[in-house]
Amino acid sequence: MSVCCAKFRSPAMPNVSSFLTGALVLLALSQPVAAGANGRIADALNDPARSAADRERDLREKPQQVLALAGFERGMTVADVFGGGGYYSEILAGVVGRKGKVLLLNNAPYERFVQRSFETRLADGRLPNVEYRLIANDDLGLEPASLDGALINLSLHDLYYADPEHGWPAINDRVFLGQLVAALKPGAHLLVVDHSAKDGTGTQDTKSLHRIEEKFVITELRRYGLEWTAAIPVLRNPADDRSLSAFDPAIRGRTDRFVHLYRKPGD
Repeated sequence: MSVCCAKFRSPAMPNVSSFLTGALVLLALSQPVAAGANGRIADALNDPARSAADRERDLREKPQQVLALAGFERGMTVADVFGGGGYYSEILAGVVGRKGKVLLLNNAPYERFVQRSFETRLADGRLPNVEYRLIANDDLGLEPASLDGALINLSLHDLYYADPEHGWPAINDRVFLGQLVAALKPGAHLLVVDHSAKDGTGTQDTKSLHRIEEKFVITELRRYGLEWTAAIPVLRNPADDRSLSAFDPAIRGRTDRFVHLYRKPGD
């Protein structure tokens, strides 16, 4: 997915990578994981109904470690924003349980790209606590304070470019993120995973490389009042020099990715 957008360049800042590496270790160590959270994630991953393709993808995505960071619990309502074919939605369905709900949100371009995948996944009501929603480009259709948590996996960068030739529209990132943050309850968490761009590039590689600068994301989400509370290095790849598109066969599935957790202030 692609766009031309306002380009942002971070002010020069030495040793950004070193700062983030040290900070993420401290933050991850201080982040509590709810009792039983790891067990619920493991049970969801080991569900025999999951496809072989999803199990293979687990090796690349490491969902056990990623979701453990967020601490999503039974009974929660969690949004899988631009969740595509629903890989994470199915796992989350097992984590939040029958009394919880997962909202799988796609806009029309995403839906066209992954329609067969999510239709197969949701066929015959096999995931009754997953609600699929087709959203407008700048309207998530979410009620204020309706979410206990949200996940944006490998698609936050899609808010910052437009590529009409390939069917990807311009999105008002301020409206989109403003609505998402408003939909989070006080104390709710937002889990963000994305392909890392080189330091100082801001959003300039979002269209060409499908990458976004890590420090830009931290600064950007803080503008919406979110607190950056934790990060883990489980998807980092120092062998990725971040010069190739995330879809280049030489690096696809093995990009350097950051995993961040943000919290909306409040109880």
